[in-house]
Amino acid sequence: MASAQLGLWVVVLLVALALVFDFLNGFHDAANSIATVVSTGVLKPGQAVLFAAFFNFIAIFIFKLSVAATIGKGLADPGVVDVHVVFGALVGAISWNFITWYYGIPSSSSHALIGGIVGAVISKAGASALVFASVMKTLVFIFVAPLLGFLLGSLMLISVAWTFRRTTPSRVDRWFRRLQLVSAGAYSLGHGGNDAQKTIGIVWMLLIATGYTSVGDKAPPSWVILSCYSAIALGTMFGGWRIVKTMGQRLTKLKPVHGFCAETGGAITLFMAAVLGIPVSTTHTITGAIVGVGATQRASAVRWGVAGNIIWAWVLTIPASALVAALAYWVSFQVF
Repeated sequence: MASAQLGLWVVVLLVALALVFDFLNGFHDAANSIATVVSTGVLKPGQAVLFAAFFNFIAIFIFKLSVAATIGKGLADPGVVDVHVVFGALVGAISWNFITWYYGIPSSSSHALIGGIVGAVISKAGASALVFASVMKTLVFIFVAPLLGFLLGSLMLISVAWTFRRTTPSRVDRWFRRLQLVSAGAYSLGHGGNDAQKTIGIVWMLLIATGYTSVGDKAPPSWVILSCYSAIALGTMFGGWRIVKTMGQRLTKLKPVHGFCAETGGAITLFMAAVLGIPVSTTHTITGAIVGVGATQRASAVRWGVAGNIIWAWVLTIPASALVAALAYWVSFQVF
């Protein structure tokens, strides 16, 4: 009985750690949803975080749990996953999130979590325990998501410029100040629909590993879904202002029309990924869209040095979080 109670408390503590990661995901990635509306002056920072948090949460009613299923049952052999693996994965992801937040680098919380899972699983059972098809799909979309964001953001700006070519700049600015609320809401919806599900996925993985649910279940318990969407929304409400500055001011100067095009291009990418069950980076996606919009105006509009630093963070995210996760797994296994 004492052993069972100890096991339950371990699960409770790991669920709490997962929700901390989810909160930090919203906190870290708040910039993805609100940097453009803040930098263009459409919303004040306090208004923007409440706006984004609302749409993060209502994504619970719109998207199926395809991304959660990929994380929870599609990345690793369920027989390999245990509490030590989950602990290692979460510590790896949280550590990388904190480091990149501290330095104001818009890296991917999603890929930090995936890197954490990969590192902890390899540390326990080797690379053969990974489901390579799912891992490779995620790795490929490290490049595909920002490129799609870049392309769609550029095409949106070109089509808007052609459509409104006879309209005065002041009228365009006035219209797109309103329309940017629509695009920011759509992007925040996609952010909640993709990123909250990653935490749902790792909690689902934990519950399967500890026998509280089975691998054949089509969905995790409702409390998991509700708590994960709530945690990411709360994290977004508290914001991540260091990263907002990088995304909204340092990459390129944005006007409302540019913010609308970047957010719409990014939102389309996220919606597609959510439907296909692909865990993509909302950070990569919006960064690609912002750079695409800036480059469409003129190449010199983008601060390529800043963009280069961001790309280096993208490249390092999975191996860095995997390394920390492997160490955390080893420590957890030795101590407990």
